[in-house]
Parts: sequence; structure tokens; C-alpha cells
Amino acid sequence: MDKLHLISVFVAVVDTQGFAGAARKLNLSPPAVTRAINELETHLGVRLLTRTTRIVKVTEAGERYAEDCRGILAHLNDADESASGLHSTPRGRLTITAPSGFGAMYVTPVLTEYLDRFPEVTASCWFVDRLVNMLDEGVDVGVRIGELPDSSMQAIRIGRMRLRVCATPAYLEEHGEPRSPEDLAKHVIIAASGVTSTSEWRISRLGAPGMIKLQPRLITTTSDTAIAAALTGFGLTNVLAYKVAGHVREGRLKTVLEDFEPPALPVHILHREGRHASLKARAFIDLAVERLRPQLAAI
Repeated sequence: MDKLHLISVFVAVVDTQGFAGAARKLNLSPPAVTRAINELETHLGVRLLTRTTRIVKVTEAGERYAEDCRGILAHLNDADESASGLHSTPRGRLTITAPSGFGAMYVTPVLTEYLDRFPEVTASCWFVDRLVNMLDEGVDVGVRIGELPDSSMQAIRIGRMRLRVCATPAYLEEHGEPRSPEDLAKHVIIAASGVTSTSEWRISRLGAPGMIKLQPRLITTTSDTAIAAALTGFGLTNVLAYKVAGHVREGRLKTVLEDFEPPALPVHILHREGRHASLKARAFIDLAVERLRPQLAAI
């Protein structure tokens, strides 16, 4: 019995939430994955996974065992790196994902600094406005804006991000500033479907979250388009603060209804190796935390 192989297969099944995903990740056939799990459960004398025709669930014993196995595999990887002389210098390919705008504006400068420091690393960026499955798609590090689902990945909080309602000073001078969410009914609304609901915006009243219904004149699929429309003086839009921070700072846009802003969204750096991360990922994460925390605090 190859115990290391069995636990590697088991962790892959847990992380990908299925036998097929583990087979793809490890380049094995699905029957080989099934045999490995059956052999491991027989050896341990305990059920690690509950399987039906549709889903795979981890038992309580399986969750504890998976966490212990991740630690074992990470320590073995560290030992391999140390023995082969890789422990002191990051090398290899690092794959990173982030929302497109945030990735371009904030992650890219960190990444180029990182690559300058470590010339034996190459990088691949997946800056897309969709939720990337880091486990299935082989991504090492991700940046997420918003609440996180339960996951086996490690999350490091680096800040928070507010949604801002804004318009040009000229528009507000002509139409008046909204003083309450209800005043939005009197204004031209530009809604970005990728940011919030196009018919409702999130608000907060005395700390209690709520929603205000809207009738947008313009609906776009991206916040960049909504901001471009707002910059023409067409109306009000509601976008993540980092997208308009420069425009607000330079006076091209002005924020309104700040007393009614919903709770800020958390910003996290994720990596897909439990408490552990490869040397190349750890080095990038450390630099990203150092660079991004003060930038996000200033927004």
C-alpha cells in the first residue's frame, strides 16, 4: 500500500469535492481514484466520505483526517524543496486570479515587483470578473472582494471595500444632491449589472442593511462603462470605491449618500493549500499583504 499516494488522492477528492475533479487534478482515471479511497477507508476502518450518485460529502472524521493530511503533504513538500536547494529561492510558475479592474490597478504592480525580485519565477494572471474555481483550475493565489463561501482555502484579510454612489459635480449642481435613498427616484440612475442588482441598490440605515428599488435609465454589464457614463454628467452610479477613487480625488466625480452606504465588503488574499503554501506563493502573498493593506486603507 502506497500510503502517500492514498492520502494525496483523498485530499484531492476533498478539495475538488468529487472523484471526477480529483481524477483530473491528479491525471488519474476515475476508477483509480475510487480504488484509492476504498483502500484508504479499509485500512483506517472508518468512513471518510459519504457518496451518492450526485454528491460527495466529507464525514466529520474525514474532515479532521483531511486537515492532518494537508499538513503532512505540505511538510513533505517543504522537505523536498529544502533537500533540492529550492527552499531559499522561489521558482516555477505562479498563477494568480483577481477581479479584472482590481488586478490591473493593484495586483499588477505588486506582481511586477515580485518578478523583479525573483527572476526564476514566471507568472500567469487570470484577471476576470467571474468566480474562478482555484482548485479545479490550478490557480495558486487569488484576490476576492466580498464575503467568502466556506472553503478549505486559507484566507488572509487585507482590507475592505465600500460601494460608492457618485456623479459629476456638474450633474449634482443641476439636479441637486440626493439626501436620502428615496431621493434617487428623482435622478437618472446608471446601473452596472456586474456590481449590484440593476433594480435595487444596497443601503444601510442606522447600521441595518436594506435595499432601495430603482428604475435605471442605463444598464451596463461593467462598472467601467457605468463610470464612463457618469463622467459625461448623465447621472448617478454605484460602484466599488477603488474604481472611482482617482476621479473623486481629482474632483471629476463626487460621492453622495455616504451616511447610507452598506457595510464594506471584505478583501482577502486566498491560497489553495490550507495553512501552507508553496515558497513561490508565500513570497508573493507576503509582498501583496505588505503593499495592498496600506493602499486599501487609504481608499
